[in-house]
Amino acid sequence: MVFHDTSADAYFKVGSTIKTEKTIEYEGEIFPYVTLDVSSQSHPFYTGKQKMISQEGKTAQFQKRFGRFLQSEGK
Repeated sequence: MVFHDTSADAYFKVGSTIKTEKTIEYEGEIFPYVTLDVSSQSHPFYTGKQKMISQEGKTAQFQKRFGRFLQSEGK
């Protein structure tokens, strides 16, 4: 069976018991075909984007709380 992550335009060939009427030619063979909105190729947790967003938020929060102290020490 071939799964297609439409967000990342990635294809995965795995075994599954999902029933589908759709088929696709993949690597020269015909397989059952299922589309997905999210997979490990596009989910923020697996791509690392979630950590970046979280880290940027933490940095901004730190600057907001302690930025004035850091600026006055440099003078």
